[in-house]
Amino acid sequence: MDNITALPLENNFFFDGKLDEPEWQTAQKISNFTQRELDLGEPITEKTEVAILIDDEYMYIGVWCYDREPEKIIAKEMRRDFSFNLEDNFIVILDTYLDKRNGFQFVINPNGARADLQTFNNGGSSNQFWNGVWDVRTQITHEGWFAEIKIPFYTLKYRPGQEEQVWGINFERNIRRNRQQARWKGWQRNYDISDVSQAGLLNGLKELRDKRFVEVKPYALGGGENTDGGAEGVGNVGGEINALLGPTYRLNLTFNTDFAQVEADRQQINLSRFPLFFPELREFFLEGDDFFDFGFGGNRIIPFYSRRIGLSESRETVPIIAGARILGKEEKTTLGAMSIQTAAAGGDPSTNFSTFSVRQDVGDQSVIGAMTTNKITDGRWHSTTGVNGRYSTANFIGKSNLDVGGAFIQSYNTDEGYESDAMAYRAFVSLPNDFLQIFASTQRSPSAFNPEVGLMRRRNFQESFGQVFFQPRPKNNFQWIRQFYFSPGALTYVQFDDTRELQSLSYKVRVLGFETRSGEGFYFDAERVAEGLREDFEIFPDVVIAQGEYWWNRYNFFFETFEARAFSLSTTGSFGEFFGGNSFSTSSTVLWRATKNFNINANYEKNIINLPQGSFDTDLFGSRIEYAFHPQAFGSLLGQWNSAQQEMNMNFRLQLIPKIGTDFFLIYNQIVDTRSGEFDSQRRTLLAKLVWRFVL
Repeated sequence: MDNITALPLENNFFFDGKLDEPEWQTAQKISNFTQRELDLGEPITEKTEVAILIDDEYMYIGVWCYDREPEKIIAKEMRRDFSFNLEDNFIVILDTYLDKRNGFQFVINPNGARADLQTFNNGGSSNQFWNGVWDVRTQITHEGWFAEIKIPFYTLKYRPGQEEQVWGINFERNIRRNRQQARWKGWQRNYDISDVSQAGLLNGLKELRDKRFVEVKPYALGGGENTDGGAEGVGNVGGEINALLGPTYRLNLTFNTDFAQVEADRQQINLSRFPLFFPELREFFLEGDDFFDFGFGGNRIIPFYSRRIGLSESRETVPIIAGARILGKEEKTTLGAMSIQTAAAGGDPSTNFSTFSVRQDVGDQSVIGAMTTNKITDGRWHSTTGVNGRYSTANFIGKSNLDVGGAFIQSYNTDEGYESDAMAYRAFVSLPNDFLQIFASTQRSPSAFNPEVGLMRRRNFQESFGQVFFQPRPKNNFQWIRQFYFSPGALTYVQFDDTRELQSLSYKVRVLGFETRSGEGFYFDAERVAEGLREDFEIFPDVVIAQGEYWWNRYNFFFETFEARAFSLSTTGSFGEFFGGNSFSTSSTVLWRATKNFNINANYEKNIINLPQGSFDTDLFGSRIEYAFHPQAFGSLLGQWNSAQQEMNMNFRLQLIPKIGTDFFLIYNQIVDTRSGEFDSQRRTLLAKLVWRFVL
């Protein structure tokens, strides 16, 4: 059976997770779940059923996860966007355009915790920070665990004007204690749940209304801040207006935008000559992130880096006056446009950032697109414009995945005018399959190329990269091994673009790697490394590496225990030669999943560097405590200390959700200087923020 049909609701529906309405008994149920892990092709060992009901406003998904040993269910999370890879869970993915490329993914666990994300290009990328408006109710009984999922149609985007919609849909159940993963469709190991090209069909969505509405989300913020300059009050108001322009397009307007509730950046110690990458954490910029992706992949060149908007080079907040964004898809064309105006701050004038993208679906899974990003300051205009494309198929030589693609971009500003060499390109080919993974890419960025609203971790370079992984699964011997990981080589070769001299080289061999059926993992790599320095490099205060070419050997290792246990450990390390000396680096994380209300992890990173120019070591410690009183009341406490900067950072965050779509945050941040050997508080901030939602 490749399809499931939604049954229209005609009577009152009690959203309580009990699944006792008569419609649940008459609705079509699907139960043919097949194992992907650990025993490929075998039926799921615990009976699992799904049915779907709809009314004019909502889709209701009923889930029956029977379990003969309910006392062994692993469910130790309650917070929103929980770590679902550690829990018993159930996943629903919807391909509302039936484009066999993109999907909305909803994840629940037995405690009623929710997580959601958008997936693109059959799992090629995802936006894990997308937060849709939806809800779930669950219950655990002596028969297992059961759930009702309630998704408003306005949370989704779909094609209007059809008498009956047909969507792609798939389901997955994970039973963590025995690492069993079962799926309705697409259970072959070459495909992930996000690969909607393998999904089944959802029928029965008749005459979905082309509904338009306006969602208003104002916020009010108040608190205080204490610095060396004294104490002062903090207050602000603003908000967002979201207009659903039919099911296809959504308009977002933001005023006096505030990100006080965003968690602090994770600290990093940089022992390279290249700038660090900090991921975007602000929800406004994360929603629709894929719409504004130039398709360059990796983080060597990021042509559009949203952290350039509203954040200074020192990661201080720059006020956003207002912004507008429109996202949507019509037939096979995807459009995204955004314009943000920031206020003058820190000596920099008010600046406008505007970006526009268009993508066209081609064939079954392929796409071509174009995008431009612009920055306008005091009459000066900068733009970064490019085109990209990807050919994808899930049926290469049978049931294998193949991706081939690339991108070309050009930067321009009115100071220098047009420069033909101010361009960059990237091309790649990938076979991401279970037994054999092959990836190769080439990219170039001349020194004239400078995307001012982007991030360049390298400049003036040409790079060639290739890797091959063999990942056999033993059948007779080594039955305790789930999968081996071997690589005869992963080569990264980087030259300076102007002279073709060596900039960097790495050749890495995976000598041994494996994952056990019980969830433990291990690998060991041997690596040949080279760096070409054109100028002296200060790796640490008063420790300078002279220009020249350096070659050395290093060895890397990794070990982890199964994370779903109450206690788990992971550690990674690297040792060997380093710039004419030697070094040892290690990072370890301990996770204690105490109860469904309380989890704690602690991580420690150590670097010991011995060079002819001098020796030094660094320490980085971090710990996060997560607590949840209810799926709609949770928080965290994050503490970090960095010996290189002699700075301690603490971030406390409490989130309450009185009703879905409305949020209250209590945030406390403190930065402490430890250079004197004492705790010298540099800044303390306490804020309360209320965001409420209503629909016009």
